[in-house]
Amino acid sequence: MEKHLPDSSHFVVDILIVEKGPKKSLKILIDADHGINIDTCALVSRAVGEEIEAKELMDTAYIMEVSSPGVDFPLSSRRQYQKNMGRNLKVILANDQTIEGKLTEVDQRGIYILIKKKEKGKKEIEESLNLPFDQIRKSIVLVSFK
Repeated sequence: MEKHLPDSSHFVVDILIVEKGPKKSLKILIDADHGINIDTCALVSRAVGEEIEAKELMDTAYIMEVSSPGVDFPLSSRRQYQKNMGRNLKVILANDQTIEGKLTEVDQRGIYILIKKKEKGKKEIEESLNLPFDQIRKSIVLVSFK
């Protein structure tokens, strides 16, 4: 799949095959370090479609969709976290705890988010939390319309 991407700044997020009804649905989610556009999605769609046809990789009729993951699609790779530095995240941990804060750093083992804490009778303070990848169940970018 990676060979059909325009360059190394692009990456595959997920590939899903859904069998619903008479046709299979092939959904390819791609992204890029500096954003994705419709022309890239069309280019990848054509290239993958040609390879599927040439190698007869799908034995029945199918529908293919190439797109970027939506803002509500969970982050799944370190590269996606790096792309979203400075944005606010909602992180659900393996223990079901939910934390919201600003993504400030990504390293090999996890992420750092800046959270705001308010104690009764005191000024609001910011605290940096380290969240290891193996403790994160799901992270979603919070979209602000301010």
